[in-house]
Amino acid sequence: MLLLNLAKIRTAHERFDFVYPPETFAADRETFSVSAPVQLGFDIYKDNDKFHLVGRVQTTLEMPCSRCLEPFTTVVDASFDLRYQPRTDADDTGEREVQEDDFSAAFYDDEQIDLGQLMREQFYLAVPMKPLCQEECRGLCAQCGTNRNKGACDCAPDWEDPRFAALKALRDNARKEH
Repeated sequence: MLLLNLAKIRTAHERFDFVYPPETFAADRETFSVSAPVQLGFDIYKDNDKFHLVGRVQTTLEMPCSRCLEPFTTVVDASFDLRYQPRTDADDTGEREVQEDDFSAAFYDDEQIDLGQLMREQFYLAVPMKPLCQEECRGLCAQCGTNRNKGACDCAPDWEDPRFAALKALRDNARKEH
């Protein structure tokens, strides 16, 4: 775990800069893998037991294209502005209206902020909903699985989806009746 010990922060404002090797994030390989060193830099502002982190995380992620499944890389340059408060300050006593500050609030335990979790959140926010290797990606052939970006296949272009067979039969019957 990549923990920031808050007990060591003595002044109202401090600056931190870290570089982590890609292997530090090996557990996140389901959606993406980190393929370049991760640069994390932030200013931390202390207000009693509350902390405000403003900074940036930069790296390169590798992930599969959602159309052709080929791996590709994307650059992450994400800024963040988060406010941390002790978990004991969280009011779980009932319903309340969500405030604007709630969207940038996070909690810490045991005088430590998990920087690994902060960076992973930024990575997931940077991953596109539909990752594409290129905007014009042609994907895979639905019949033979050939990557259509690399070449054509010999499959018949008039393939019909069997799930629509019943609708096609209704249409054909309607045409015969007229």
